[in-house]
Amino acid sequence: MPGIPSDSASLIPFSLEGSSQPTPIYPLQHGLRSPLRRIHISWSCGNLLHVTCLGSPPEHDEEMVGENDEIGGKAVEVTLGGAILEGNIGEDKRRRIAYESVKSFAFLHDKKISLAKMETGDNLSAPALTYWGQYTLEYSKSIRELLGIARLPRSLIEAPKTFLKEGEQPFGTKAAWELMEIFYVDMQMLSWLPERLVDWLEEYDSLLSKTESTVHAELENLQRKLTSLQVIENEPDYWNGLAATLAVGWLDMVVKLLRLHGSYDPDQFDKRETENGLVEAVVLLVSEMPRMRPDLPNRKLGICYQTKHDYIKGLEKWRGKVSGLEASPFWVHCSHHKTRDGLINLLHILLGDAKHIADATCHWLELFISHLLYIRPLTNGLEGMSNLAEKCMHLKPSANNGLTGLLVGILSENPEIVLADCLKAFGPWIVAHAVDLLTANSEYTDELLNEERYQLGGASIGELYMLVYTQALASHPLTWQVAPAYLSTCLNQGRGLLEILLLKQPVQNYRTVLKTLEICHLYELANISTHIMKMAGMYQWKHGHKGLGIYWFQQSRDKTRLSQIAHKLFDNISKSFSDDSFKQWEGLMELLGSDVGIAGGLEFLHKYRDFKKSLQQVGHGRTTEAGKKSTELLVQLMRNPSTPQRFWLPLLHDSVKLLEWTSGPLLGVSETNLLLGKLQELSMAKSRPDFYGGELTANALAAVRLALAKNLGRAILEES
Repeated sequence: MPGIPSDSASLIPFSLEGSSQPTPIYPLQHGLRSPLRRIHISWSCGNLLHVTCLGSPPEHDEEMVGENDEIGGKAVEVTLGGAILEGNIGEDKRRRIAYESVKSFAFLHDKKISLAKMETGDNLSAPALTYWGQYTLEYSKSIRELLGIARLPRSLIEAPKTFLKEGEQPFGTKAAWELMEIFYVDMQMLSWLPERLVDWLEEYDSLLSKTESTVHAELENLQRKLTSLQVIENEPDYWNGLAATLAVGWLDMVVKLLRLHGSYDPDQFDKRETENGLVEAVVLLVSEMPRMRPDLPNRKLGICYQTKHDYIKGLEKWRGKVSGLEASPFWVHCSHHKTRDGLINLLHILLGDAKHIADATCHWLELFISHLLYIRPLTNGLEGMSNLAEKCMHLKPSANNGLTGLLVGILSENPEIVLADCLKAFGPWIVAHAVDLLTANSEYTDELLNEERYQLGGASIGELYMLVYTQALASHPLTWQVAPAYLSTCLNQGRGLLEILLLKQPVQNYRTVLKTLEICHLYELANISTHIMKMAGMYQWKHGHKGLGIYWFQQSRDKTRLSQIAHKLFDNISKSFSDDSFKQWEGLMELLGSDVGIAGGLEFLHKYRDFKKSLQQVGHGRTTEAGKKSTELLVQLMRNPSTPQRFWLPLLHDSVKLLEWTSGPLLGVSETNLLLGKLQELSMAKSRPDFYGGELTANALAAVRLALAKNLGRAILEES
């Protein structure tokens, strides 16, 4: 429970007295000056803890700061549990994994949908299951390559006393992924499972070294000592490291360590030919150790056997050689007792002596793999392995660091425990992607994880873990675009949550809106797409971006709002008939077009705009043809019933220059009478209370009447 900050700037005082295990301490990188004024702690996604820190105000201003004054602070996230296995994996790498893994995930589920369409029943047929297993294996390998961290290249000139590989710290998530691939996906590996576990332990034993004593930790200590040792065979750690390395099956490292023995030194004065011969004999036996596996990587030692019959035959022959060397009389002539005892101990391990193997290994997982390699190399079935693992854990108790808990869950054949341990230790990403691994070759697991459960709101366990991962993706502005690919696979709640996710996206940024609409189109969410475009239009219109707002309203075919905008535009133009006022709204008229269905609205305004442009050409000294074109537009506007009455007088006043055309009348008698009739209607309408005459004065009305009378007289004379 949080306490009052003490003088030592400790937020939560605690005591280690009476505790059997060390209390985990997680660093908090908040960058604020101590002491902090207040902290707020809440759970985030998965095993993330959300911590908000508020800093204290400066001491000299502390009394002047009010309750509502803003004080500096910072919100940070702390990863609990599995962080110890992940090393310094930055957010950029996590985002890269999230973006690149979705390709493999989507491809696998597309294949699953294709196979389901080919089948008539609810369950896949045997050939379809075979194809599905192959697709899942390819998917697993692609994810494993994505999680891989390239080791540093080996130097062309290696140090003579260096035997451990140099490179970056292994990735805990990759170790867990490979472990599940071994047991659930690659069925061909089951025949040489002990060897596959040896390879796995060699690559990831350093992860166990973070919390427990391991073979890798012993070898690291030995490698540091080698630079200062003159006679390496006199060092007990040398022989302990050799025994531990041989027990876990790292044969190439065993041979390299044995070749560091002092008997290989050509400049020695003692006669150590027999001693060197015994060391080399052990080297040859280790190099020829039978291995039940299809092939060996480069620089790996041993003789491969692909069938059990050949392996058993080769193993009996090889063990005969080991027993023969153990009973050899040459041991009497070996004057170096530590060498003799150390080599005999190695022979006991090769013969599968349980006591010597237990003494050589450090961790129960190393002891478990040693038993599979030397004592029970032909073990089949997870039940036998689970019993063996329990015995090894009893002999060498160790804390659960995530990987060991995962292996125990796999051996106990409980997929729910496997997924729960993965979520706790490695986060929601691996769980969302591992469900397909667990169900690849097991109908029981497929039923268990994909069965709809009433207590989960109709969702299955697999769908629930998928939703947990999508929640983590959706909470970050750089990864939310990935979430729809996973939500689309959730049959019960995925579509509804996908719609909520898309509707929650901000509409301020044009590219973000386009990305959201693209996702809507991909998943056939037409209604959501329309709603998002309306939201974007409303936002842009309210913030003064009129053109962009009209664009989104047009894209969403929102006739109601477009009509409202057109009415507002029409009212604004009709309040002022000056050229400057008209130019102010001309851009919006262009954007709205003439298809907006309002009575006497934008269709008239577009014709009115054309009339104004033609008048400008007349004013610039154009020919009589331009004047005739303007008069034609004038007559069309005055005859059109959609032309509002409030525009009649401005139209006639703008046309005075046409009515007084010097070279002759542009309007005939009938057109002039039409305009006079409109003018008479305006005179009668002035007596109505709802009449709106605009900004034009009575002088304008008289000027129009005089111009029409003159034009009528000239038209009569010309037509007579």
